[in-house]
Amino acid sequence: MLSEKEIQGFSGWLMASLFLLIAIGSITWFVSAAQAQAGWQMVGALLVFAATVFCCFGLTIVNPNRAKVMTVMGVYTGSLKQPGFWWVNPLSSRKSISLRIRNFESDKLKVNDSDGNPIEIAAIVVWRIVETFEAVFNVDDYENFVHVQSESAVRVLATTYAYDAHAEGKTSLLHSVGEVTDRLRHEIQERLARAGIEVIEARLSHLAYAPEIAGVMLRRQQASAVIAARQMIVEGAVGMVEMALNELSRKNVVALDEERKAAMVSNLLVVLCGDQPASPVVNTGTLYT
Repeated sequence: MLSEKEIQGFSGWLMASLFLLIAIGSITWFVSAAQAQAGWQMVGALLVFAATVFCCFGLTIVNPNRAKVMTVMGVYTGSLKQPGFWWVNPLSSRKSISLRIRNFESDKLKVNDSDGNPIEIAAIVVWRIVETFEAVFNVDDYENFVHVQSESAVRVLATTYAYDAHAEGKTSLLHSVGEVTDRLRHEIQERLARAGIEVIEARLSHLAYAPEIAGVMLRRQQASAVIAARQMIVEGAVGMVEMALNELSRKNVVALDEERKAAMVSNLLVVLCGDQPASPVVNTGTLYT
């Protein structure tokens, strides 16, 4: 398998100066030969001048964060990455590609998550070319390759995880951001490696339920939140009731039989777990009336 081969060119300034001197010399030679009516010398001067002009086609400029991928007669000869003014083989074909960091944001894709719920998902991929040979010769269009493979990886990710975790410890797209981001980057990098592309960062830019089920899933989330809140309230209320009974018994404030304890527990739970503020009733009689 061929791979990238970085090459160095000759100084363009030096070669341009040399070609200029040769061109001036050939013109002077031609004029002298014409005055002397020396036909073969005139032909030689013209050939030297034509060869010098042809060699000038080897002068090329490489801008920062760009590369020139060169081939000669269909054979890959190397990649010129060092910025500057250079001279290379004038017979070479040079394709310029960018090595800059680029962003790609996928369209909003509608897919089913692992629970079968339709969701909308999109991602941002930050990438750059690190292997020029593979980017130019292994794929037909590396930019289109990035777009297609990134969207394919996003679809695979969406079908692997559920949108929301309904059980503790389960990985989900909504809450397991770090794990999902790492998985997405790894998935895209595996697909783009064959094109000589490095994925610097990949993250989700949009995540939502599809419009047709968004209302239902919102009510489900609200119900789950209410249940979780109620569980916390009940646990706290039971602890407070237990503490109240223990403190009353420890300090001998009042002696309660089992029936009065049950009534007290019932009243405290109603007060602590109720949605509305309690309306106290003052008992002006005895403990039992």
